[in-house]
Amino acid sequence: MVIKVQLFVTCLAEQFFPDMLERMVGLLTRLGVEVAFPEEQTCCGQPFFNSGYQSKAREVARQWMRVFGPTEGFIVSPSGSCVELVRHHMAGLFPAGSAERRQAEQLAGRTREFSEFLLQELHLSDVGARFPHKVTYHASCHLLRGLGVHDGPKQILKQVRDLDLVPLASEETCCGFGGVFSVIYPEVSKLMMEAKVRSIEESGAEVVVACDAGCLMNIAGGLQRSGSRVKAMHLIDVLAAGGDASKK
Repeated sequence: MVIKVQLFVTCLAEQFFPDMLERMVGLLTRLGVEVAFPEEQTCCGQPFFNSGYQSKAREVARQWMRVFGPTEGFIVSPSGSCVELVRHHMAGLFPAGSAERRQAEQLAGRTREFSEFLLQELHLSDVGARFPHKVTYHASCHLLRGLGVHDGPKQILKQVRDLDLVPLASEETCCGFGGVFSVIYPEVSKLMMEAKVRSIEESGAEVVVACDAGCLMNIAGGLQRSGSRVKAMHLIDVLAAGGDASKK
């Protein structure tokens, strides 16, 4: 039976990582998954929610639910933070017992982060990828603490042919992005990012992998400002790169 998924692209990924989204579709299609793209999808409401504006988050969440509600299959996203909002917080925006709350709960049960989907639904850790580079892994906060995803992405990376996975001393330490946190507390965010960049450099890796667009943007910017040659790539980019670390 063909597994069908709805692609939940997320705001940052759509604006800054469109190539990664294309690779995600290509990879899933190659694995026999039927991918659909609800074109009217919008933000899930996470920026408002994280800033404390629940009424604004509720309005945006309603639109997201209107788009994904009538669809079929799993809702799959390359962003741990957006999936965490849908899974754990969206239903709480609506009154207990309401139709909207029930719909939010149903959608939460269908929503998966990309690495979760590979491991839990497709039961795959080896997708036939090859990437002959030294790689380290950054565990993004919402994926790790919100969704409880610890070793899944590393389990997938370990199955990539010729990939040398090296440990990151501060793997589970925040990179300092935190969405609005980096705007409200820029100096604190800068220090956290610089500490993360030092750890990445000390790992000896050529590539640092993460599963969230926000972390990738922040870390990539920090690496560039420090003059580092290390590249920041999404897990999907590694799985689809065919050995080329320049594809990102």
